Amino acid sequence: MTRLLLALSLAAPLLAGCAVGPDYVTPDFGVPNSWSSDRGRPAPALKLAQWWHNLADPQLDQLITEAVGGNLDVASAKARIREARATQRQAIGALFPSISGTGSATETRSASSSTGGVAIGPTTYSQYQAGFDSSWELDLFGANRRAAEAASYGVDAADDDLRATLLTLIGDVASNYIDARAYQARVALAKRTAASQRETAALTERKQNAGSASAVDTAKANALAASTEATIPTYESSYQQAVHRLGVLLGRDPTALSLRLSRATVIPSPRLPLPKGIPADVLVMRPDVRKAERQLAQYTAKIGQATAALYPDVSLSGTVSTSALKLGDLGKSSTIGWSIGPSLSVPIFNGGKLQAAVEVAEAQRDQYHVAWQSAVLSALEDVENAIVNLAQERIRIRSLTESARRYSEAARLSRSLYETGSSTFLDVLDAERSQFTAEDSLLASRATLAKDYVALAKALGGGWTGAIDSSVPIVVDDNTGPHLAQTVVARSPKRFSEEIKPSP
Repeated sequence: MTRLLLALSLAAPLLAGCAVGPDYVTPDFGVPNSWSSDRGRPAPALKLAQWWHNLADPQLDQLITEAVGGNLDVASAKARIREARATQRQAIGALFPSISGTGSATETRSASSSTGGVAIGPTTYSQYQAGFDSSWELDLFGANRRAAEAASYGVDAADDDLRATLLTLIGDVASNYIDARAYQARVALAKRTAASQRETAALTERKQNAGSASAVDTAKANALAASTEATIPTYESSYQQAVHRLGVLLGRDPTALSLRLSRATVIPSPRLPLPKGIPADVLVMRPDVRKAERQLAQYTAKIGQATAALYPDVSLSGTVSTSALKLGDLGKSSTIGWSIGPSLSVPIFNGGKLQAAVEVAEAQRDQYHVAWQSAVLSALEDVENAIVNLAQERIRIRSLTESARRYSEAARLSRSLYETGSSTFLDVLDAERSQFTAEDSLLASRATLAKDYVALAKALGGGWTGAIDSSVPIVVDDNTGPHLAQTVVARSPKRFSEEIKPSP
């Protein structure tokens, strides 16, 4: 036994570095050297830190800050980080010996007996025992080390999941805020245009009374004004929905921001272009791509964990115990016993279950490898689409600006000529309808341009760059130590539904 223990103690350090299964190597994915819009030109360095400041809207900046602190998806992602870290500590704990203490106290009463014809009455005695049990899995083939490695990659993936959640959150807050401001502007435009069209209808009615216009012209003028007014409820509804979504994104009541955003302001517009860097930057900037790569590493390590089960498992266990008839004699004049020795477990026949587990792990690794490749391609596609959309929307907005200016001038001139009788009402009607359509399209295009800017920042991986504390639990429990159990009476769903049923 002494020789065996000595051999194990000498061999354990040598075998500590032994592991089975593949070692993870970061895969290489060939990406273009530049974006399609930068071909033949040097790429500017990527700059995404607090990109939303380029929209020049202090209220949007404040909403994003509040959303980062109050959003429920962010809170859930923080909890997943704490879960991953606790899982990692569990996996690391398996690398060390475990020691547990035992103790017992028994009171024994023996029955009456006789010895040599002499009757002996019942006797009572006490016995106390205490001891320690320990065990240590030597992990000769690295199963526990692979588990700890996989858990470490899981922590990295959880961190990137939080960053991905923040990236999506900031983009959603910015997009919904832009929508809210755009719909406010479109409501104001519709009200101004309808009021102007009502004035034209009143003028037409006066001309009808004077005999220089027909009832048809008056009816068409009022119909055009009513048609413009009909767009207002639709825009108001869309505005309210955007405000409600912002409230929920901030982790608050849907109507919490109604009063705060009631005063209309201009639609946010990007002041500066966004430096796009090179496609390779996406691999390190996009948190969803990083998360996919860490998950690939995690499941590669799990192959080694499953493979190690095919090999012998050696553990070292020991026990120390002491017993005495008096509690005070424990450790002094008590009986002390101990045992120590190795145990060996060798898989001989398991119907192919262990090998199948390895193949399952390999198949899972392949799935995550494909998922990583898909994440990279999706990221590249997102950036290219955002670049094209932003560039084309800039061209479109220039044309719409010119169109709105021309139609505004045409409407003013046709109205003046109509007042003097030098133009027909059909010209006024067509000019006012076209003016409203052009100006409304221009406002929608400005919002689309700002949202395309947001989409490009998201596609490049622009998110929250500040520190995030994920160590504080969301729910803090009280009285978690030993205490008297309380009886909890659960209500049935039927009873609960009856309680909340509205009264007639």
